[in-house]
Amino acid sequence: MLAKRIIPCLDVKDGKTVKGVNFVNFRHAGDPVEMAAMYSEAGADELVFLDITASHEGRKTFVDVVKRVAASTSIPFTVGGGIGELADVERLLNAGADKVSINSAALRNPQLINDIAKNFGSQVCVVAIDAQFENNEWICYLNGGRIPTERKLVEWAVEAQERGAGEILFTSMSHDGVKTGYPNEALAALHESLNIPVIASGGAGTMEHFKDAFLIGKADAALAASVFHFGEINIKELKEYLKNNNIPVR
Repeated sequence: MLAKRIIPCLDVKDGKTVKGVNFVNFRHAGDPVEMAAMYSEAGADELVFLDITASHEGRKTFVDVVKRVAASTSIPFTVGGGIGELADVERLLNAGADKVSINSAALRNPQLINDIAKNFGSQVCVVAIDAQFENNEWICYLNGGRIPTERKLVEWAVEAQERGAGEILFTSMSHDGVKTGYPNEALAALHESLNIPVIASGGAGTMEHFKDAFLIGKADAALAASVFHFGEINIKELKEYLKNNNIPVR
């Protein structure tokens, strides 16, 4: 088993880190630059920085914040939100991002995945999928969970992989912020269908939830926000817990 990664997520709105429940009801969590530095020190393996209203508001990600976050951290760093063309990717990589996460833009223009992989390498391209379980299937959503599509989770993830995505970041909208555990059945289905890493997102509330995402959901990494932001789970203690449960961590 490869070492599992623990990834704090900084959801940024108006230059501030926020955290919501089911993609709404946001509360302020802190300054993203200070938090990035703190997580780098705390033993996080990577960071994800999402400008959560960029696509909905039709604007680009805050490059100045990306530069400041990159300067304050020594761990790999993925940026998403408002990325619609190769020039956006280039600008964010130049600002210090290691990878980019595309979601709505990939659903609207799947060729963007091919273009990023071809120009910058698959390792740079994370395809994020926000999906909701309804009528016995996982439906993919656009614009930060606002607009349902015809696409289904697994078939879209497989297409993204075929087009050159290096990782899938799957967020369950139904589980987001409610702290009842990750969507392990859906994660396991992705694991069975893909040969690229899957990052679990949405539902972390306890250390056991991380363990289950790795053992039951077969996730390669687990992303969380509020449990880290508000001090409910300490990353070093979490890694110790996982090691004690025979889950390799970095």
